[in-house]
Amino acid sequence: MDHDEQKKAIYERLSPRRKKFIDKIGFAKWDPFQEPKHPIEIRRDVTKRTAQELFRAFFDANEIQEYSNAYGRGVYEVCMGVFSRDERFRGVFDFCLWYDQQLKEKGIRPEDVWER
Repeated sequence: MDHDEQKKAIYERLSPRRKKFIDKIGFAKWDPFQEPKHPIEIRRDVTKRTAQELFRAFFDANEIQEYSNAYGRGVYEVCMGVFSRDERFRGVFDFCLWYDQQLKEKGIRPEDVWER
């Protein structure tokens, strides 16, 4: 069975509602054999890590075993913002680099910022 015959056979087995959708986009344009899109977890950043690998690497590198839900959500949001190249997180990233430099110039440890 060749490609066109397979395509027609697939079309014939579809529900009337699905056929209507395909008729709307055009049978010739419809490709039932197209490759699925890659899920987000397969995407990699400039360090060649997935979002989940980057997230875990952060906690491992900083030896963070216990953290609040808010802290974890914050790390995850920044991680996903970096992955999607969201300008909002570029601002957060740039500010954090700048602020870290300000603290170093004044001899203040970053962990002292969060002490009450």
